[in-house]
Amino acid sequence: MKSIERRFKDIQKRHQFWSSYSCFVETINGGSFSEQTIRRWLKKLVGKEDYEQTDKKSVLHNLLHSTKDLEDDRKLE
Repeated sequence: MKSIERRFKDIQKRHQFWSSYSCFVETINGGSFSEQTIRRWLKKLVGKEDYEQTDKKSVLHNLLHSTKDLEDDRKLE
């Protein structure tokens, strides 16, 4: 799964003024990643200052939901 880290760093280089959370969202868009994978890389790549720790559960839920929506949209095409 180092490809997630590689994609993240590439996006960070291209969008230097984006937050690490925004870069992470862009990184996982279009991928069909498991909850475990998203949770692990969220913890490693996204700065803790980018979201409240008390909101971590809802942040993860939103990431999973948006990734699932993208997958569903592709199935309809």
